[in-house]
Amino acid sequence: MPLALDIALGHLKRRKRQTLVSVLGVALGVGFFIGMTSLMRGFQTYFVQQVIDVAPHVVMKDEFRRPDLQPVELAFAGGAVEVRGVKPRDTVRGIREAGAKLAAIEAMPGVAVAPMLRGPALLRYGARDTSVSIGGIDPERERRVTNIEKDMTEGRLEDLRSTANGVIVGIGVAQRLGAKVGDTVTAVSPAGVTQSFRIVGIIATGVTAIDASEAYVLLRLAQVLLDRPNVINSIRIRLADVREAEPLARRLESVFRYRTESWEESNRNILGLFVIQNAIMYSVVGAILLVAAFGIYNIISTVVHEKARDIAILKSLGFRAADIQRIFVLEGAIVGVAGAIAGWGVGIGLIEALAQVRFDQVGPVIQGRSGFLLAREWWPYLAGAVFALVAATVAAFIPARRASRLNPVEIVRGAA
Repeated sequence: MPLALDIALGHLKRRKRQTLVSVLGVALGVGFFIGMTSLMRGFQTYFVQQVIDVAPHVVMKDEFRRPDLQPVELAFAGGAVEVRGVKPRDTVRGIREAGAKLAAIEAMPGVAVAPMLRGPALLRYGARDTSVSIGGIDPERERRVTNIEKDMTEGRLEDLRSTANGVIVGIGVAQRLGAKVGDTVTAVSPAGVTQSFRIVGIIATGVTAIDASEAYVLLRLAQVLLDRPNVINSIRIRLADVREAEPLARRLESVFRYRTESWEESNRNILGLFVIQNAIMYSVVGAILLVAAFGIYNIISTVVHEKARDIAILKSLGFRAADIQRIFVLEGAIVGVAGAIAGWGVGIGLIEALAQVRFDQVGPVIQGRSGFLLAREWWPYLAGAVFALVAATVAAFIPARRASRLNPVEIVRGAA
């Protein structure tokens, strides 16, 4: 064993209680970091997977991000011009030349496309009614863009074609109406059109906002119900690589001018909350490790004070200042490594304990989950260990530097 390491271990063994407290402080910081990271990453990963799984990756809408410039703004571009009170032009909503746009997008590699006409409607079953968002879809294209078929708990997507006036509703809609597969409901649109539909399927995505408000019919039936013949108001796109969603959305919007949103843009507020959530977590765990670092600083400072004569003797024997500094930095590093290893055990135990927790009712946001959503990843263990080792080493560096600067002559004279 190297002499510096042997001396460092000897100092720590002589102060077992303080060393144990410091190691436990680091272990708790690393363990809580691993446990909290697993808990928060589990929910965040679940949410992102649900968004990617349930919704299309890119959606083109029948609206524009910026209104058209007025003639006076075009005539005096860059001039001191202000236009007020301009009302939007009364135009027929819908994506123009949708067929050509669908063909152009579908020709891109790794891209699946589906048209949709969406609008509000009122579903009525007996004395009960509920407002829904009716989506007119093409089943063959829809199954390539969304996982509606996988989310169906009853019925099949093909039943929309094989059944006259078939409709698929979310499980929340069916519960509000008190209806089930095979029942006939009446749909009333804002255009005043009334139409009867037979429930042929029920979907449960796990996202309450979708399950409690969505209904799907054939595209042509939606166009009749909403009185918008041959019109679609959105083009949904699914990509083989979800990371290409944002660049593709910007490219399509620049070409076709229609507002095009990626899944990141649509959920930017929630994704921003995840950033704040992670910052809070890192701050709390950092505070725990900072307290542990002060404990390490305290024990190394005490050892330096008590071992002043030993330091003088070591220097008189030929130890350089760098050798003395290395001894006390090693003490901090040893505490950091021991704390990190113990913290791994604390983290594993905390994750397993959280995995055993069960709830009678999880709540309205997450359905079908009876416990915590935990992510079991390796990087929190590595990150926690690195953070602990750095904090422990830095905490030990200050008293170690002071120890290396001690003058052995003054120490010996003072002792005499």
